[in-house]
Amino acid sequence: MLRHYGVDLLDWHRGHLSSRRLSVLVQHLPRDSALLKELHGEAAEWTATDYLLATVIDQLAEANWMFATVNRDDDSEPLDFPEPIPRPGNEPTDTEHGASGDTAGEKGAPTADQLVQFFL
Repeated sequence: MLRHYGVDLLDWHRGHLSSRRLSVLVQHLPRDSALLKELHGEAAEWTATDYLLATVIDQLAEANWMFATVNRDDDSEPLDFPEPIPRPGNEPTDTEHGASGDTAGEKGAPTADQLVQFFL
């Protein structure tokens, strides 16, 4: 049977819990603990795998955008640059999108001519 022992922080003040033990307990809190959620918000629930998967999705969307941009008709409207997957702690601000709110040129998105030159 698994038992759960609660920790009373007053035990540290009373000298029954060492600072080292308290530090170890705090460092190894589970990802869904209230303390980690309070300190890091949604980022506490993201693992390295989640960040890598978001990066892979962003790169695939950009590759598809490049392919579609290079292979579109010259007379057709330019395609919008894909929006990246939102990540914890990276909330967009109004200054990132410029005064007009246009995101097509964000992060130095290449033009169709630049893409053609790159692939030639």
